[in-house]
Amino acid sequence: MPPAAEPPTTATTVRTARERLGPVGVWSGILLGTPVDEERAAVRRIEALGYGSLWSGEVVGGKDTFAHAAVVLSSSRSIVFGTGIANLWARHPATMQGAASVVAEAWPGRFVLGLGVSHAPLIDPTGQQYAQPLAKVAAALDTMDREAAHHPPPVPFPRVLAALRPRMLALARDRADGAHPYFVPPEHTSVARQALGPDRLLIPEQAVVLQTDPEVARRVARRHTTGYLTLPNYVNNLLHLGYTSEDVADGGSDRLVDALVAWGDEQAIADRVAELRQRGADHVLLQPLGGGLDGLLDQLQALAPAVLGA
Repeated sequence: MPPAAEPPTTATTVRTARERLGPVGVWSGILLGTPVDEERAAVRRIEALGYGSLWSGEVVGGKDTFAHAAVVLSSSRSIVFGTGIANLWARHPATMQGAASVVAEAWPGRFVLGLGVSHAPLIDPTGQQYAQPLAKVAAALDTMDREAAHHPPPVPFPRVLAALRPRMLALARDRADGAHPYFVPPEHTSVARQALGPDRLLIPEQAVVLQTDPEVARRVARRHTTGYLTLPNYVNNLLHLGYTSEDVADGGSDRLVDALVAWGDEQAIADRVAELRQRGADHVLLQPLGGGLDGLLDQLQALAPAVLGA
């Protein structure tokens, strides 16, 4: 699909984002269900550990991602907040553009807009009909760009797409500042970097379990993978990458689970971060699994010397 317009931001925005984000950030869905006071304390702890960013998702009817951004950014001094993702089914694209502009102006250099189309099993129950995701994203970008032309954002902000397969990655290259892949094995980072070229951001999520016992680690990992392997977008991407129907069944084969969830000691997790960086990731988002909010924070603290040093 050819681009309908030039990207709304510049190479300077991408370069500045790379410098501001650093090598490693955090992705957490746990925060969507965390009371605000507890979340504020968690954000301050994550920032103090030295992680460059904090990202969280959005479901229609759940914690609004732009209000969520305000909570995180007002509770901290330097950490970047990324929407992973701002759900295109949750609001009109012009409203999305306006909200992003306000957050970026209020906290300059500390906001990345990640947006995406989510998944049919999550959208259809809301009374909307999930269809033509690529066209949905392209049309939303058209609307956002028109809004930006009429009301230029006072402060530029990076815009990245939830992109997995070739056509969405091409859209991320041509119409955005890069891609934010989620639930992908390491080889996808190489594929994504090749598709994006050198001048776009690549910010993959990486689930981790700080546990050296294979049986325990994979049991925790499968609690994570089982739900995602019911979503066709993720399954189709994994099949496209060469995994088999047997790999994606029953919560995932050991081969697939080990690819999607890095587990082991601190050095094993640091090695996965280094691998993703070598494959072309600008910024790796760690998502520690198991143990709720306390487990998330404890694993991030234990991992910080190894992964941030790497």
